[in-house]
Amino acid sequence: MKALRVAVAGAGYFCQFQLDGWRRIPGIELAGICNRDIAKAEALAKRFAVPRVFGGVAEMLDACSPDIVDIVTPPVTHREYVDEAARRRMTTICQKPFGQTYAQAREIAAIARGAGITLAVHENFRFMPHFREMKRLLDAGRLGAVHSIAFRLRPGDGQGAEAYLARQAYFQQMPRFLVFETAIHLIDTFRYLVGEVRSVTACLRRINPAIAGEDAGYIVFEFAGGATGLFDGNRLNDHVAQNPRRTMGECWLEGSAGVLRLDGDARLWWKPHQQAEAEHHYERGRDDTFGGGACDALQAHVVRHLREGAPLENSAADYLANMKIMEAVYASSEQGRRIEIASFNPDSHAAAWRPIN
Repeated sequence: MKALRVAVAGAGYFCQFQLDGWRRIPGIELAGICNRDIAKAEALAKRFAVPRVFGGVAEMLDACSPDIVDIVTPPVTHREYVDEAARRRMTTICQKPFGQTYAQAREIAAIARGAGITLAVHENFRFMPHFREMKRLLDAGRLGAVHSIAFRLRPGDGQGAEAYLARQAYFQQMPRFLVFETAIHLIDTFRYLVGEVRSVTACLRRINPAIAGEDAGYIVFEFAGGATGLFDGNRLNDHVAQNPRRTMGECWLEGSAGVLRLDGDARLWWKPHQQAEAEHHYERGRDDTFGGGACDALQAHVVRHLREGAPLENSAADYLANMKIMEAVYASSEQGRRIEIASFNPDSHAAAWRPIN
């Protein structure tokens, strides 16, 4: 089987996990990496044996002619970089947050559709082993009728004036932060596990004055199937875990047959109705990388789509549904009311958000 050549745009903190993922997928050849700060690209190229380094994305794509372009850069670059890949008819994976607004994400998806290329969003939470196992158990009917899902986000990395500077310094300047950058993962995961969202009610605020956007909040979800959901997040406090970033928090999935609980060490606990709780053993993935190997799994999923025509879970066109819900969350917090997703116009609210101090 001919190897698929991958070129990576970006050399920031998260890029290491995607490069490591590509190395672990059979039939993949890393062809090149580019970054505006070329020294960062050179350091990652040396670490992951990437043969060629470039200062710009167009130069890299012309020189390497990759089969897959992996964009691992902040949202401000996404439209430009996807456009470069689309003009060369190259399959593309784009990091989330996807674009800078819902309107821009829709525009980027349209660029890919017009060029006839596959454009996937690197939405990795749904590929974490614990959420895949939750989905398997749901599909097998283990939980019965789903009542609710709740996720309590507590990574503990957002306190003080130095918050985020060591890893992703641009986090401090994002005008929309907790939902746009982090809770979007759970919006997608909730949809993956429970189904389509009918409405949202949100209250968002900023606790750390060193950052521009919101870093805490509650979001209540109502699902089309009748279940409810709760996202309870702040990035300042941590939770009980050997590594608070392993799961980023804790989750409860409740059904008529019992409760499935995710702890901070990625263990699952099953409590049948009116019975004792016991650990549900499953393959938890690796502890030495992000999300138990979520990047590996996502990237392998895209490769299967290209090689075998397997359905793609994380297409850009499908991801627009998450972006619309995200905009509804901001509108709900700003207006202090419940927002129905079906009747909500995200374009009218994208620029209006300001965090509550």
